[in-house]
This record gives sequence, structure tokens and C-alpha cells, in this order.
Amino acid sequence: MNQDGGCFSSVREEEEAAAAAAERGPGVRKGAPGSLLLESKINPNTAYQKQQDTLIVWSEAENYDLALSFQEKAGCDEIWEKICQVQGKDPSVDITQDLVDESEEERFDDMSSPGLELPSCELSRLEEIAELVASSLPSPLRREKLALALENEGYIKKLLELFHVCEDLENIEGLHHLYEIIKGIFLLNRTALFEVMFSEECIMDVIGCLEYDPSLSQPRKHREFLTKTAKFKEVIPISDPELKQKIHQTYRVQYIQDMVLPTPSVFEENMLSTLHSFIFFNKVEIVGMLQEDEKFLTDLFAQLTDEATDEEKRQELVNFLKEFCAFSQTLQPQNRDAFFKTLSSMGILPALEVILGMDDAQVRSAATDIFSYLVEYNPSMVREFVMQEAQQNDDVSKKLTEQKITNKDILLINLIIEHMICDTDPELGGAVQLMGLLRTLVDPENMLATANKTEKTEFLGFFYKHCMHVLTAPLLANTTEEKPSKDDFQTAQLLALVLELLTFCVEHHTYHIKNYIINKDILRRVLVLMASKHAFLALCALRFKRKIIGLKDEFYNRYIMKSFLFEPVVKAFLNNGSRYNLMNSAIIEMFEFIRVEDIKSLTAHVIENYWKALEDVDYVQTFKGLKLRFEQQRERQDNPKLDSMRSILRNHRYRRDARTLEDEEEMWFNTDDEDMEDGEAVVPPSDKTKNDEDIMEPISKFMERKKLKETEEKEVLLKTNLSGRQSPSFKLSLSSGTKTNLTSQSSATNLPGSPGSPGSPGSPGSPGSVSKSTSQTAAITTKGGLVGLVDYPDDDEEDDEDEDKEETLPLSKKAKLES
Repeated sequence: MNQDGGCFSSVREEEEAAAAAAERGPGVRKGAPGSLLLESKINPNTAYQKQQDTLIVWSEAENYDLALSFQEKAGCDEIWEKICQVQGKDPSVDITQDLVDESEEERFDDMSSPGLELPSCELSRLEEIAELVASSLPSPLRREKLALALENEGYIKKLLELFHVCEDLENIEGLHHLYEIIKGIFLLNRTALFEVMFSEECIMDVIGCLEYDPSLSQPRKHREFLTKTAKFKEVIPISDPELKQKIHQTYRVQYIQDMVLPTPSVFEENMLSTLHSFIFFNKVEIVGMLQEDEKFLTDLFAQLTDEATDEEKRQELVNFLKEFCAFSQTLQPQNRDAFFKTLSSMGILPALEVILGMDDAQVRSAATDIFSYLVEYNPSMVREFVMQEAQQNDDVSKKLTEQKITNKDILLINLIIEHMICDTDPELGGAVQLMGLLRTLVDPENMLATANKTEKTEFLGFFYKHCMHVLTAPLLANTTEEKPSKDDFQTAQLLALVLELLTFCVEHHTYHIKNYIINKDILRRVLVLMASKHAFLALCALRFKRKIIGLKDEFYNRYIMKSFLFEPVVKAFLNNGSRYNLMNSAIIEMFEFIRVEDIKSLTAHVIENYWKALEDVDYVQTFKGLKLRFEQQRERQDNPKLDSMRSILRNHRYRRDARTLEDEEEMWFNTDDEDMEDGEAVVPPSDKTKNDEDIMEPISKFMERKKLKETEEKEVLLKTNLSGRQSPSFKLSLSSGTKTNLTSQSSATNLPGSPGSPGSPGSPGSPGSVSKSTSQTAAITTKGGLVGLVDYPDDDEEDDEDEDKEETLPLSKKAKLES
């Protein structure tokens, strides 16, 4: 086999080479024949396994797992046939030795001798013991019997006595055998054996045996590290000796798992599951014992909050509490609930508030991790604490007579916000973590609603009264001018985090965030960031506005129109020029949303104030579509009778009274066939509608208007001027590559949509102009005059069909209608 690019491929193309390979066994060659890398003899008793059609796996000498990977299935099949030929097996099998049959044979053979006899524990028989352990591992039945024999005879302690003898005699060979024996015992995966090996009298000797790995030239010094380098610190003296011993044991077993034992092979990956379980349950016991020790926890929190505690001691206390909370993640839900309730009753949240107010960055970081455990487990507990704290501070403030002290700025949640804002990390790693915690706290999805109170109402009222001003402080401080005051990368990252949280609030909160944005003029300040040199920050500001527009709330829309808050967006769009990037696409998508959702107030505002700047954008139809929407809307306003008539007809067609159904059916069947022709619409009488003359008059006028000539249509359309509309008092200064300039408009003659303006419907070449060559535009404009006060789904298409039918009616039928 030839090694090529990390895979093995068959190069035995001739039968002679294949025959020679069968005699030698599987081999690996590199490059030209003769440069042999690996040669393995096919053993009749070795279990070879074929996997995935291109892989052959087997083990040798109990220590080495080998695998041959082939580029092609044909090469793998060829070698597999030779292996099966030597072992006398059918090549159709995937494994040459059936271990199940072997186990059944062993079970049958061992019915008369249920136990496994171990060699006497002597120095001269260590090699025999190692071979016995290694040979027992592949068979589950022999593994079970070996484990029982080791348990019953106290064999492990005898082996550890031999370890001391070998070390005293410097018997390296014996030490290597002991390494193999102890490693094999670990792979037996028995809790009873682990309890013996990890006992205080045996565990260091077990670690000593594992220092003498035969594959290493020099033994490791694990015991030296554990006894001299690693130091056990009792931040609070532990009086329970059992608890102290359990902590030592857990640390050492964790060290064995992580540092001493070799990485399990593909055949041993599940062999150490009991070792993982042993560590897991040890941690559960430690948490339970500490939780029950009230004196220990009382002393812990007392020293944490004591101002006299030195910084080094406090850091150790916080790190201990952090590790203590990390251990709690191994508890079952009901036990974890009791754990956090115990910490809450001990005052963990007030203690965190004290710790977060300190100057030590490491202590604050550990306190943040502890706070994250609490928020992720039970955010309602944290909310309840901060609201009670705010109430207490308000009560204290009311009693102050000489000087008012605002205590709300030292609330726990405000400390979290301040640490997020003041994060000194260039990548703002801590700020990102804190922002996630804040989002969890203000998320209504995890807030409770009970019969007595609604957590959402109470907490959001508290948050917007006491905390929102702290969160928005950096945003407001940086947007006092037309451009951001500070535009460095770290500030931009921080403001992006603040905007992300505010966008979340817009999406999930209702009147709280709406009142705050409108009263504090937040959106205008946010849109200042559209001028940032950092594209990600400008996009965050745009995303914030897009989320507001997506709500289709008229309070927001009136606020946007009153303050002309599309100006920064249009400026950014024009300054972006012809670049096809995310900014371009995001702005177009915002206007497209307004067009598709037919947000009438914003459509009119955009066209009246910004059409002249946007009319040259023709690579998308978004802005021309907005103009058409606007013209249709104005035409409805100029023709209220048509609008009213259309609404009446629509009510008859789509909203007929169920009580008149029988009368309508009777009229239909009583109508002569001669009087009915295709395309004729029957409008049944109704007591609730206007009389026939009131309905027929606007219909007759409409039919006359449909027959107007092209010049008359233009005259009607030219009435849709924008006189009287307020124009924005601003000037758009564009980059040199942009030819459009948007200036202040004071007269109706220069407004977009006026007869003389370049973008007006009546001007030549404008998107809204009507001519014989632009029949599609004319049809859309005409259709706009028929849109009623209430829009129903799919009305437009049906209305087009009705208009076509009315136009094609014979004269006799038209006369019949008019009569």
C-alpha cells in the first residue's frame, strides 16, 4: 500500500504482488517499492474489522490500534479478501473474529468455575498479572470476573505494596508492569474498585504507579506536583473532616482524569464513564455538605461584605464562591433550586452589589460570573431583589430633609450597566456578557404573571424609571451634534451594544419604550450615528429605526414625520452613492417595506419631502412604486364620491347581509335569461343602502370619466400637487459623485409633485407621467381612483376585471343600468 496525501491506496495491481502480500501481511509502503514503513503479519486469531468499505481496523500487542484507510473501495476489498483467506473466513463478513460466539463459549466453559483465579501477588509474577489483565479487557465476561476477583481478595492494596518495593529496588521493569496493571484496572470501569483506589491511603500510590509509562523515557512527577506545587487554601476554615477529605479526593481524581491517564483510544472512549460519574457525584456531595453548613456560609458572606477584608482575601472568597456556583450546575433541578434559595437567604445579591462596586477588575469579573449563574437560573429572583432595593432607597430618600440623595444610581442593575459601559477590554468581552444578562432580565418572555401582580408591568415600570437613563447615557452624550462626538472603534462597539438592547426593547416592550423614545427624542439621537465612519454602527442605528417602522404604529409615524427623521437615512443613502453594499440594501428594504405594507402617512411624507432626491434611483422600482402609491392616495382624496361609491359597491359584493340571501336567490331565478348577458353584475336592493338615484349618479359619472381623452386625464392628474405640504427645513450636502441636491423648499411650485417640478406626474419623463405609450402607468393611476376606504385582499385584481367588464358592456346594457 502506498501512502498518498494522508490516505492509503492499493498499489498491488498484479496477482504476484497480492500473493506476496498475503504471506507477509498488511504493509504500508511509501514511494518506490522497497521503502517499507509498516509491515504486519496476519494473525489467525486477531480480529480484523472492515468499516465503511474503505477502512480496516485491528489491534496488536494489546497496546496498539492500527487502521488502514483506502482511497477506493476496490483496494480495500482486495486486501480484505487476503486477510479472510488466511483466517479461513468468508470475505462478506465485516469482522473476522466473532466476539459474541467467543463470549458464549467462555460462558459455557465457566459454568463449572464461576470465579477467576488470580496469580499470587509477587514481584516475579507481575508480568503474568499484567498479561492476565490485558487479556481480560476485550471480553465483558472476563472483565466482570477480574473485577470481582480484585474486589474480594484485596488485591489492589497488595499491588501497591509491590509498588513501594519496586521503587526501593529501582526495578523499572516491574514499575512498567504495574503501570499496565493499574491502567487496566481503570478500564474495568468499576465503582467499587475506584473507591479502594481513591481512598486517602491508596490514591497517591496509584498516581505513583501511573508515573511509570513504558512509552516515556523518564517518569513523570505527578506526586511532586500534588504535594508541593498544588496548595489547598481554606478561605473559610472547614471544620468537617469528611468534607475536607472529599474536596481533596475530588481534586486528585480530577487531576488523574485530566493529566495522568492517557487519552482513550477509539476502542476505549466509553471505558472511563464510571470515572466521570465518580467525579460528578463527588461534586454533588460537596455542594450538599457546604449548603448544610450554615456557619460556613454565614462566615463567607460576612467576610465578603466586610470593608476590613483585604483585597487578596476577598479575591479568594469570590473565587471560592464562583467555583461553588459552578459545582451547583451538576445538581438536579430540585436540588439546584434549594441551593440558590439558600444563597439568596444568605444575602448573595447584596454581597455581589458590594463586590461589583470595588476597583479590583479580577474580583468584579468573578462576581459577574456568579451573577450570570443567578440570572440564568432564576431571573425573577434578581428582579424581585432590585425592585425591593429601589423601594427601600425611595423610602430613605423621602426621609432626608437637609439634602436629597439619589440612591437609585447605586442599584445592582445600574452597577451592571455601568460595568458594561466602562469595560476596558478592547474587544468588550465583559460588556457583551453583561448585555446578554440585561437582555434576559428585561425579556418579558421569562416574566411571571400571577393573580395578584404582573411582573412585566412592575419591573418594566421600575426599569424605565430607574435604569434606562443609565443605559442611554453614552448614546445621548455622543450624539449632541450632527455627527458622533467620539467615533473610535471601542466607542462604536459600545454604542452598538446599547442599540442592540434598545432594539430588543422596541420589539418586546410596548408603551414603556414608546413613551421613552418619543419623550426623550431617542430616535433622532440614534440616527446621528448614521454619520459614523463605522458601517456596523450606522447599520445598528438603521436597524433600530427599521424595527420601529416595522411596528406600523401611528404614534411612531407621527413622531418620525414631525421631526423629519428620514433625513439622516436619505443622506446616508445618497452619500453611499452607487456602491452596492449592505447599507444600500438595508435602506432600500426599509422603503420597500413602507411601499408593500402601504403605510400611507410615511409614503406621503417621503414623496412630498424627499422625492426630488430619490427620483433618479431607477435600478430598483421601490421609489417609483412609492410615488405611484402616493398618487393613488391623492386621487382618492380628490375624488371622495368615487371613494364612497367604491366602498358601497364593495360592501355589496363582499359584505352582503346573510338575511338578504334568500331574496337575492329568488330575484336571480326570476330574471329572464334574455335579460342576462355575460359580464353583467347584479346589485341586489338593500334597505340599509342609499336609494337608487344616489348610487346611479356616481356610477354614471364614473363611466363618463372612463371615456375621457388623454389630455383630460392629464388635467385630472395634475391636480395632485403638493401645495400646502410642509417641507423639511434642511439641506442635503452630497458627495461629489452625486448630482442630486436636496434644498429647502418654500413654494409649492418647486415641491415634488407640482406641475412644474421635474418629478411631477405631469412632467415629461417622470415616473408618474401618463401617455399613450405608458398605458400600464395610466391603468394603475386610473385604478387608484377606485380604491375604497377599506382595502380587502386581492381587491385590485378583481377590480381590474370588473372595470374591463364594464367597459365592454353593450350599449343596451349600459342604458339599462343608467335607467
